Amino acid sequence: QVQLVESGGGLVQPGESLRLSCAASGSIFSLSSMGWYRQAPGKERELVAISVSGGSTNYADSVKGRFTISRDNARNTVALEMNSLNPEDTAVYSCNAVVKDGFRNRWATYWGQGTQVTVSS
Repeated sequence: QVQLVESGGGLVQPGESLRLSCAASGSIFSLSSMGWYRQAPGKERELVAISVSGGSTNYADSVKGRFTISRDNARNTVALEMNSLNPEDTAVYSCNAVVKDGFRNRWATYWGQGTQVTVSS
């Protein structure tokens, strides 16, 4: 009933920028937090940034000052602006959202399929 679709990943050189987008669609009655996670090869998945329904945000220490998360509640989308990228940012980035399904009338956590971000010279 609910799907998350990500876009914007790709290959960039160190110091460049990328903007990731995620759109939630389907039978959405209510949308709580939306966030971004990433997983690098051989490492565990980690939280990158999250935006809660009240508008507050949290960032991983490694991306503070470089990444910015934003959301459009009317369109059920969330974006991640990534600046000053370095090779350590290379990972699969996944969108996450906590959604109340308008059909089932239940809260659940949903994940996008992930999008690859590669930072290399």
